[in-house]
Amino acid sequence: MDIRKEYLEFFKSKGHAVISSMPLVPDDPTLMFTNAGMVQFKDIFTGNIPAPENKRATSCQLCVRAGGKHNDLENVGYTARHHTLFEMLGNFSFGDYFKEDAIAYAWEFVTVNLSLPIEKLWVTVHTSDDEAFNIWTKYIDPSRIMRFGDKDNFWSMGDTGACGPCSEIFYDQGEENFNGPEDKMGGDGDRFLEIWNLVFMQYERTKDGELIPLPKPSIDTGMGLERVIAIKEGVLNNFDSSNFKPIIEALEKIANKKATNDSIGSYRVIADHLRATSFMLSQGILFGNEGRPYVLRRILRRAIRHGYLIGLRKPFMSKLVDTLVSIMGEHYVELKENSNYIKEQLTLEEERFFKTIDLGMSLFSEELENTKTIFSGEVAFKLYDTYGFPLDLTEDMLKDKGLKVDIEKFDELMANQKSMAKAAWKGSGDASNEGDFKTLLEKYGENKFVGYTNTTYTSKILALLDENFKEVKNLENQIGWVLLDSTPFYATSGGQNGDIGAIEFDGKNALVLETSKFHNLNLSKVDTQGTKLSQNQVIEAVVINRYEVAKHHSATHLLQSALKMVLGDSVSQAGSFNDSSKLRFDFTYPKAMTNEQINEVEDLVNSMITRGLNGVVEELPLEIAKNKGAIAMFGEKYGEVVRVVSFGGDVSIEFCGGTHVKNTADIGSFYIVKESGVSAGIRRIEAVVGASAFKYIKEQLSKLSMIQTEIKSNDLISGIKKLKNEIKELKNEIKNVQSKTISPINEEMIDDTKVVVSVIENGDLKKIVDDMKNATEKLAILLLQAKDDKVMIVAGSKNTSIKAGDWIKNIAPIVGGGGGGRPDFATAGGKDITKIEEARIAALNYAKENL
Repeated sequence: MDIRKEYLEFFKSKGHAVISSMPLVPDDPTLMFTNAGMVQFKDIFTGNIPAPENKRATSCQLCVRAGGKHNDLENVGYTARHHTLFEMLGNFSFGDYFKEDAIAYAWEFVTVNLSLPIEKLWVTVHTSDDEAFNIWTKYIDPSRIMRFGDKDNFWSMGDTGACGPCSEIFYDQGEENFNGPEDKMGGDGDRFLEIWNLVFMQYERTKDGELIPLPKPSIDTGMGLERVIAIKEGVLNNFDSSNFKPIIEALEKIANKKATNDSIGSYRVIADHLRATSFMLSQGILFGNEGRPYVLRRILRRAIRHGYLIGLRKPFMSKLVDTLVSIMGEHYVELKENSNYIKEQLTLEEERFFKTIDLGMSLFSEELENTKTIFSGEVAFKLYDTYGFPLDLTEDMLKDKGLKVDIEKFDELMANQKSMAKAAWKGSGDASNEGDFKTLLEKYGENKFVGYTNTTYTSKILALLDENFKEVKNLENQIGWVLLDSTPFYATSGGQNGDIGAIEFDGKNALVLETSKFHNLNLSKVDTQGTKLSQNQVIEAVVINRYEVAKHHSATHLLQSALKMVLGDSVSQAGSFNDSSKLRFDFTYPKAMTNEQINEVEDLVNSMITRGLNGVVEELPLEIAKNKGAIAMFGEKYGEVVRVVSFGGDVSIEFCGGTHVKNTADIGSFYIVKESGVSAGIRRIEAVVGASAFKYIKEQLSKLSMIQTEIKSNDLISGIKKLKNEIKELKNEIKNVQSKTISPINEEMIDDTKVVVSVIENGDLKKIVDDMKNATEKLAILLLQAKDDKVMIVAGSKNTSIKAGDWIKNIAPIVGGGGGGRPDFATAGGKDITKIEEARIAALNYAKENL
């Protein structure tokens, strides 16, 4: 049985809209990852936006719980049901049906569609929820309905806001399998497995804790797909189900050894982490040292460490991707489409970590031998800083030994190195905007974007908001936001910077500073200094400099096409930005581009420009667009119909909602100004086109002219060669001068040792010392030199009882300085050149006394 499909079709038959899984990176600054099915409906539940026309929805949502508040990472591999990535089945009601229907649907699906035996099922409700209890008695004996308090059966979105009691369905896995003291309803054992949670959102919690009944209560449910598959397949551990078992079997072949009771945990960790890392990569998350990229790196390195434990010493994760695709690729097509990219990125990251893991494991083992209770914070930090071991990887290795890290010391060292990955996630860093968006959507709906065909447009002001997004009647001499009924201003998205411009009326204007989207409302930020805007006012909306933005955006499309031609199809976009003055394009590639490759890419893009390729924009069904070869951006969620931008037929075809030129000839010219590394496996190209390209070339020509003037030659190559020859000759002259001394070096023999203590007016002291050491069997030498009001001292010793470091420490203070070094070589400096002769005499006496 395809439980995922069965679930979605069941609720579709009950009038629910089937909603596809939202990206793992949520549009929510408070969350690190999408961690529950309700995340994409959060704004509906909180009232920020109105409910959709169909107030029923169902989904199968990919979730990650490996960072932030919800973090199951450390439990994976040690329990039967924790995962970093899992699928949550859910059905939702936005003020439509409530407890009666939610319970009826759940019971029908569990007992009819899944055919789970009623005698194996138990239900819990909140202690105060008589309504839910009475409804459940229609389906199950009251003796199998348990009441629990807030800890187990009450759900809250936060300290305030929507909340309510919940009801959970449990499956009894059998007393014969689990019979410990905690294997009871309400206990922490594994006998009674929660499979479905029904949340009854019926209250609004105020700041003082009062629960106010909602006029239209809602339903939010969540059922773990992995758990249900395991139950249906009759296994007691999720990792023994068809979701994971093929991966573990493939891993056994790679490792050339079967999993044992002692090693099975490592096999399970790898199977789980393969899923998480593969899906995160397929959705555009990259390896890095902060935030989500750091969590991705942390998960993979934990998998590698467990691979190391079962004897693997070279990259292996990519070899498991095809098995994962065979399990999940049919439903999640992006996994199949990006499988080669996933393999490439996994291998690159694995290779980096395998280079240091041996040294790190040796350091860990050394310290472990010296650890009785607390593992050194200094060593834990060194493992992190030098060998790339995340702290929780070290903690995970210590967990088996019952030991803990000295966290206080580790945090102290981490705080001293702020450039490294942050110790705790603080959210995405995006601005969290709360305002009257729901009211605006209910009043006016989503406004219309007309900017694809217009850069000026006569519009009406539907609403005005202050800087805090609160609706006002007027904006005067202040910063605020304007909602136009139809707007030519493009809102920041897809790497394209939002439009700027002006709101014009009656010979006056208010500047448009930026344009952004909030809950699909296209809002422009305005400065009304010296003027006043009012609701319902008819104005002229004018976009400034859009043409230059379009040139740079179209050039990014041509650039991606050229990069694939030169570097191969495995190159994928990893981010972009373009405005009116520049473009930036990040892409996957393991090493720096050569000058030849950069030039070839630049030439290809300029060739596409000079050929005058027509731009075509089409609205196509998603599958037709994909079959046409359109390139999609990782991590983006596309609807059933997508906008496709192409140039020259098949020269460049991409999914894109941005603005573009009509013909590539409009771009003018294209110049790469920089190619650099962003992070491991990610390169960046910065380039200019149009007016910015003209300005760039003018600046380069100006610099060229200045160089010609400076070297007094129009033939730059010849002039530079001449200067290089002159510099070479001067260096040789200086070297010759330094190798000669005006006065002879004083030498004397003390027993069988040559002693040289002398003041040298010219020459390289270090070279003189080295040369004399090479030419002499037993030597003690100390040279002094006055240079630019300072004293330089160099000492050397070869096969003598004198230590050069000690010698120079005794002499340097005489000339007001200090220094030191090795027993065979030392240097020092001083400030008082008047004492240089005194220092020479003291140095000679020191030699005589110590030989």
